[in-house]
Amino acid sequence: MIRKFVLLFAILVMFAGQVLASDVVIEQLRLKVPESQVQTWLEAEKQTWQPWLEAQEGFLGRDIAWDPAHEEGQLLIQWATRDQWKAISSDEVELVQRKFDSVVNAALGRSATAESPFPLVLEGELLPLRLPG
Repeated sequence: MIRKFVLLFAILVMFAGQVLASDVVIEQLRLKVPESQVQTWLEAEKQTWQPWLEAQEGFLGRDIAWDPAHEEGQLLIQWATRDQWKAISSDEVELVQRKFDSVVNAALGRSATAESPFPLVLEGELLPLRLPG
């Protein structure tokens, strides 16, 4: 019985190594972004999050998309490893988020201390896979 378990475990480990593309992890974020504010959102991303992300160890790049049917923005942020991504302190992320919100609120003529105009809808983690064959 133990021998079968060890064999099954070894096969699963080999298969997992072939399916997972690498140690890369993708941070997935979805935000509520009304159509009328897409350009404001993109400009604020460019001014705040982009330079900050580019300075982070392990940051590989990101893709930004907008879903008009749900009026949601989606960000897929690639990190070299999960450990590098998770090593970033929540205080540092919150500081950049406050700066982002301030830039957006100013552009929309709102108080700089107003809550985020683009609330988070989903926060997730994705692993890139390699297609078999």
